[in-house]
Amino acid sequence: MKMLVTGATGKLGTKVVETLLNTVPANQLALSVRNPEKAEELRSRGVEVRIGDFDRPETLDAAFAGIDRLLMISADGDNETRIRQHTNAVAAAERARVKFIAYTSIANAMESKNFLAPTHKATEEAILKTGIPYSFLRNNWYLENESSSIQGVLAGAPWVTSAGTGKVGWALQQDYAEAAAAVLSGEGHENTVYELSGKLLTQDELVSALGAILGKEVLVQQVNDSAYAEIMKGAGVPDFLIPMLVGIQKDIREGTLEIESNDFEKLLGRPAAPINEGLTQIVNGIKNNI
Repeated sequence: MKMLVTGATGKLGTKVVETLLNTVPANQLALSVRNPEKAEELRSRGVEVRIGDFDRPETLDAAFAGIDRLLMISADGDNETRIRQHTNAVAAAERARVKFIAYTSIANAMESKNFLAPTHKATEEAILKTGIPYSFLRNNWYLENESSSIQGVLAGAPWVTSAGTGKVGWALQQDYAEAAAAVLSGEGHENTVYELSGKLLTQDELVSALGAILGKEVLVQQVNDSAYAEIMKGAGVPDFLIPMLVGIQKDIREGTLEIESNDFEKLLGRPAAPINEGLTQIVNGIKNNI
């Protein structure tokens, strides 16, 4: 059986591949990457590296040839770009007669009003149309997404948010990676949907946990969206990123990530790592890089 991971040199993809290599022989694993030089170390360990670019469909036919089980990690970019790229990848998987597709989606993808959801809804629909057995890994939110805010707190800044009391199911990328690896290499996951989420927390609850780790009280500054945008601009965030960051805050406030689930336990035999463990890991990582 041959498995392939797309986007295998990205942050999530790298963790998925390392997890798979703990249980899967290297010669059963292939990677699809735009830049093969970035995967040279994995090639040296016996993993097959293939060139696959979602913007160049002709490369995907060769990348997916002979693949039984595919993990399609969602690409970066705006919704229009990602929908085009993902549609290319799904069509190539169908041409290659891939037997199973796992896809990293977003919480409640089909009904969500989250500004990122249109990409994932369109991709899930495209996969469903192929008739290929699938598993949709609906990832909630990476705790690592909060690294810049945590870094600000370490530098003495307050935690700024316009997310109000909206709840998020934060979990470490490693947990999402292990879940994806379990589905790709395991059995019995055909035509499944997993809502992967850590314990639901508000911004205040997250920051309280962070303060406990740091041994100090961290001020939470709740603002409206326009004030949030101004503060982000003042902090040096590039203009093109600000609407996305405001959109994330708004979507959290409106409950789009408030999806309860115990699906991590189904796949890993345990819940996602507790929030204090995850925050400690991120804090230590930031401190080690200062």
